[in-house]
Amino acid sequence: MTRIIAVHGVLPPRRYAQQEITRAVAATCRLPRDDRRLLERVHASAGVNSRHLIVPLEDCARMEGFGARNDAYLRGALDLGYEAVKGALDRAGVAPDEVDLVVSSSVTGIAAPSMEARLAAGLGLRPDVKRLPLFGLGCAGGAAGLARLHDYLIGHPDHTAVLLSVELCSLTLQQADASLQNLVAGALFGDGAAAVVAVGARRAAGGHAGTTAGEGPEVVAARSHLFPGTENLLGWTIRDTGFHIMLGADLPDLVRRHLGDTVQRFLADHDVKTEDVTAWVCHPGGPKVLDAVRDALGLPARALESSWRSLAAVGNLSSASVLHILRDTLDGHPPPGSPGLLLAMGPGFAVELVLLRW
Repeated sequence: MTRIIAVHGVLPPRRYAQQEITRAVAATCRLPRDDRRLLERVHASAGVNSRHLIVPLEDCARMEGFGARNDAYLRGALDLGYEAVKGALDRAGVAPDEVDLVVSSSVTGIAAPSMEARLAAGLGLRPDVKRLPLFGLGCAGGAAGLARLHDYLIGHPDHTAVLLSVELCSLTLQQADASLQNLVAGALFGDGAAAVVAVGARRAAGGHAGTTAGEGPEVVAARSHLFPGTENLLGWTIRDTGFHIMLGADLPDLVRRHLGDTVQRFLADHDVKTEDVTAWVCHPGGPKVLDAVRDALGLPARALESSWRSLAAVGNLSSASVLHILRDTLDGHPPPGSPGLLLAMGPGFAVELVLLRW
């Protein structure tokens, strides 16, 4: 089995209370009085207390056009990405030249060469390191990236792989867009990055510097599921000014109707029931989505507590959020040998599931 041996999350140093962001967005978007009241209600009900932003709040209004935003993305993503991968490797006790594969996930900017290629030399990765950049998976990218690490390590049990997620969601806010979708996005999303180090079964059994074979959860299995006819529910519309959020109001209802069966079938294939799961590592899409997940799976209120805490503390970090929650869950030391489920949803509309064994 694939074993996760380290998870490291990082945030930009600038932290703002939700009320500060609300005032700045209202001023930047130059909203009429009625729209401003709507924005204030949306921000107040988002379940977010504070967020970290890659650029100063006052500079957000000065960035016009996709080029300026993407330049800021490249500068910030490289800094956070380096810190995330280095921190994860240090925690794992793994040297950079031991890494055989790097998977990177981001949906808030465009980089070619991709992010992991730009970071490789500075981190000390080998010139022959394999790379797999992922784009378009949105909030599901962290879970899907972990699943792809697992796929690779099944076939390469002596290898070490790294997953990097970097998301600078604040750079996608559209100042001239007063749509409800843009207001909701402006209330929820923050900036952050995370990295995971995982090893194949033989590498885990043999031990490695700084770690022991018993540390970290095993990845038992992974599954992806697309819901046909839902392509317009979530994602980006690309325009001259950059990424414009596509966010369907009936998304929580879709989750309530279909997530339960999808998760239960996956668990049943591995002789696990929902009541057996001791830790739910769930992407915090927002209050309505978290409530829908809880309803769909029949979970007790405390089951998604880590997701609610993360949403309140840092907002929705897109693909990086579920990895921050995974780190927090590991720090809580779930019962050894018990199953855990990591899940995230994203454009497609799709759900990504990763079954863990603590």
